Amino acid sequence: MYTYTDFDRQFLRSRAAQFRDQLERHLRGELPDEDFRALRLQNGWYVQRHAPMLRVAVPYGELASRQLRALARIAREFDLQDAGQPTQRGGFGHFTTRQNLQFNWIPLPRAAQVMEMLTDVDMHGIQTSGNCIRNITSDALAGVAADELVDPRPYCEILRQWSTLHPEFAFLPRKFKIAVSGAREDRAAIRWHDVGLQLQRDASGEVGFEVFVGGGMGRTPVIAQRIAAFVPWRHILVYLEAIVRVYNRYGRRDNLYKARIKILVKAEGQKFFDAVNAEYAAILRDDPSGHEQLIPQAELDRVAASFVDPVLPASAREAVVDDGHDQPLAYRRWLERNVHAHRLPGLRAVTLSLKRAGLPPGDVTADQMTAAAELADRFSLGELRVTHDQNLLLPWVPAGELRALWLAARELGFATPNIGLMTDMIACPGGDLCALANARSLPLAAALNERFDDLDTLADIGDIDLHISGCINSCGHHHSGHIGILGVDKDGTEWYQVTVGGSDGSTLSGESVAGKVIGPSFAADEVADAVEAVIETYLAQRQSSAERFIDTARRIGVQPFRQAADAVRQTTAA
Repeated sequence: MYTYTDFDRQFLRSRAAQFRDQLERHLRGELPDEDFRALRLQNGWYVQRHAPMLRVAVPYGELASRQLRALARIAREFDLQDAGQPTQRGGFGHFTTRQNLQFNWIPLPRAAQVMEMLTDVDMHGIQTSGNCIRNITSDALAGVAADELVDPRPYCEILRQWSTLHPEFAFLPRKFKIAVSGAREDRAAIRWHDVGLQLQRDASGEVGFEVFVGGGMGRTPVIAQRIAAFVPWRHILVYLEAIVRVYNRYGRRDNLYKARIKILVKAEGQKFFDAVNAEYAAILRDDPSGHEQLIPQAELDRVAASFVDPVLPASAREAVVDDGHDQPLAYRRWLERNVHAHRLPGLRAVTLSLKRAGLPPGDVTADQMTAAAELADRFSLGELRVTHDQNLLLPWVPAGELRALWLAARELGFATPNIGLMTDMIACPGGDLCALANARSLPLAAALNERFDDLDTLADIGDIDLHISGCINSCGHHHSGHIGILGVDKDGTEWYQVTVGGSDGSTLSGESVAGKVIGPSFAADEVADAVEAVIETYLAQRQSSAERFIDTARRIGVQPFRQAADAVRQTTAA
């Protein structure tokens, strides 16, 4: 993990002190709501349906056990719900699809104290909201993936430092999200981002980036277009500066729904690309020596020194993996679903599933955070990752420790062998907590978990991405789900659209594409039946058990799924 310097820590302390002054002036009535709003948002503080919400950045998903313990303490001591509120929850955190953690019940007068506690463990909420460059995200397997071409983490860290409080880009037309992948498989959904960066090597072995621009979900789902086939790594900040500068200059500010860069790219096409490349050339022309703009080799080396391989005993590297042949079925399933190949011999990466009965997807209580930190210390050199799918991952597990880890994880409720299956669903907090939501997401997630609670059935259905969003902002990434569910409002009543055939760009999903709506929306009590009808259609139509849901959906189109779902609707109505 990146090692914070004295400068980094002083920067965070100064920012926390600044926020405390702003908050105290606001609470005294000296700083009006409209003036304080932009200040709190740039530090990650929202005001949601029932209480303030804090979004804490977990840069490119890397999390130390000491940091997770601090987050557990904040949940335990500060995330305390008012007993008069209708949603009886508190004392927990929620991991998001963009590798952040959210708290939903921290009283605003205690916000400054929480920010100061975060600085003690090199954490913050800076630029997790507002119209600025948000948290840089990446593959949860970065640095350990067996198919990795280039470790993206040093570049992610350089991007994080470059974008934090960038004076020119603090007030963009709308929020701006960057994702980076360094592996053959895109596990970061880069083409669904404002900018997606794919690390690669040219014929001579030099490192560079394939650059995609103009992706995004929300009201208008758009897949990012390639703007550059290969930008040398030393030039990437210059190229990003050119992209964001053109967006900042020409992006719409008169219409909130048309302010994202995807709308500008879609409207201008080649003219946008030409403007970016002209700006890129102009920046380089103004600094031909590259001393000010290009990334120095010494700076990359400094940052990369934090991401060297850990020192492991020879016994860890030489351990033989237990294939579970003589072990319980639950262990064999866990090995198949939750354990992942590693680029270092004798090591494995292991997912701790946060998709289990009784808690919404991505939620963890304070005690569970502490327990996960203990697992990281015991089995993964004190390091965890937050995944795009709202789980936690241990990146440095010796193969010989897998059974011991399984036993410990099972005892703590982290060993559900469902990674990649239907119940490993993505869901936003929805109307239970979010002020923007049109409908609740969490009751749907619970109903679908209850409907599909049999592991044999889940295994037969196989790999499938189920994504649920409570509103068109798409925090649950419903557009990229093989099955997507979107909450909509009809005259004050919760209804839900169902889509089929979306994908996020991973090997399982194939090329990034938005799912297609299968007819009119469903009432809340029809959704589980509609999803079951979609699944039954797949099982009846697949050519063999080896044909995955997404492949069947592409082969037969959405019409059979629409007909099956309509039959459920008609039966319910009758």
